[in-house]
Amino acid sequence: MDRAEDLPAWRMGIAGLATAFRSGELKPSVVLQDLLDRIDRYDPTLNAFVRLTRDRALVEARAADARFAAFQSGGTEPPALCGIPYGVKDIIDVEGLPTTCQSHLLVDNVASSDADIVRMLKQEGAVIVGKLATHEFANGLPSFDLPFPPARNPWNPEHHPGGSSSGAGTAVAAGFLPLAIGSDTGGSVRHPASACGVVGFKPGYERLPVKGVFPLSPTLDHVGLVTHTAEDADSAYAALTGSRRAAERPLAGLRVGYVRHFHTTDMDAIEDVATALDMAATHMSASGADVTEVFLPPLTTYFAVNRVILHAEAWPIHRNWLRETPSAYGRATLESLMVGAFLDPTAVTAARGLRDRLRNEMTALFDNVDLLLCASSMEPPARFDDPEETARTYVRQARTPFNITGFPALTLPFGLTGEGHPLSIQLAAREDAEDLLLGAAIALEKLRGPAPAPPMAW
Repeated sequence: MDRAEDLPAWRMGIAGLATAFRSGELKPSVVLQDLLDRIDRYDPTLNAFVRLTRDRALVEARAADARFAAFQSGGTEPPALCGIPYGVKDIIDVEGLPTTCQSHLLVDNVASSDADIVRMLKQEGAVIVGKLATHEFANGLPSFDLPFPPARNPWNPEHHPGGSSSGAGTAVAAGFLPLAIGSDTGGSVRHPASACGVVGFKPGYERLPVKGVFPLSPTLDHVGLVTHTAEDADSAYAALTGSRRAAERPLAGLRVGYVRHFHTTDMDAIEDVATALDMAATHMSASGADVTEVFLPPLTTYFAVNRVILHAEAWPIHRNWLRETPSAYGRATLESLMVGAFLDPTAVTAARGLRDRLRNEMTALFDNVDLLLCASSMEPPARFDDPEETARTYVRQARTPFNITGFPALTLPFGLTGEGHPLSIQLAAREDAEDLLLGAAIALEKLRGPAPAPPMAW
């Protein structure tokens, strides 16, 4: 593990910071101030935060200082995430702060209590740094007709950072935070993680609580984590769920199903993406994994089921606002949500039945493999000044199947394109196999070597 003197605080991640806090090498308040200075320097360009809780964070970090000082004098060891800075997507309630959902409709919507995930982080002693940018109601596309500007990609601010947990991907990649909490309904944690070159981890359905998170589609919504590394995702997940940390999983003997058709037949990924996936398969095979090509239904089937269910479940949540004040929505969100008004109930019933079949098919596949390897995004993020290309490329992905089935999935950075944009791969596991998924991801990222950070030279 990297030590405090080997890396700047903004690159250390959860595991490194936790070790440095316990040893006394670093103090949470000093690390927080370093991060705040970095935020002040770069976030006016990147717009990761819609609200920075500077004073609150400093108070919480000093309280963490005191807990570690007492521990170093023989007192009780603080919780695993004590002193770790984090941010939450602005659809997640934090008591006393507005939950705006990046919408004109909710700019004054102050939360009266914490979301369960925030309460859990508070119990761990983690330090909240602010609320993070999102697409309006976690829907639509990057938009300029909302109360706050869209987050930008730290590799190149002229490009979008993915969505809808856009601020989460930007904040972690830019070194503002070691941990960000987002939501994932069709890939919305894993998309910005892929676009920004960090790790996006969506545990299985209901493994992290959604109470206090503004819903988009309740039977598809997941809470997920954005971190620098798979090891950091494991540290945070274990602390939040009370589970043991996943040991690095030996790849030897692991049965890996390579879903190649997602990026070769269903969609045609760019060459750099295909090369990264083949390289990951080669690394795993060379380490003793049994990598075989496997087949699932085409991506279009998963997308169709996701869209029908999402629109059917989002419509009743927004129906009254849409009827009374439609002009308060951004254009992209309005166009998306209105689809729900025109759905045939028989189509919704059919989509839910097909979801069950898709889940059963993937469950059966996991009788023969331990892990799936597949694409995340088929190409890098487009420029902000090309909204048509943004809309086209947003749906060129293979993340949605794991919202339909509810199985855990993780995106891992895997090199750069020739133009310097991050590449990523995706791993998935059966229900309740988060430990296997995280352990294998930790092993693979060690084979891959350290992921590069954005140069921030724009």
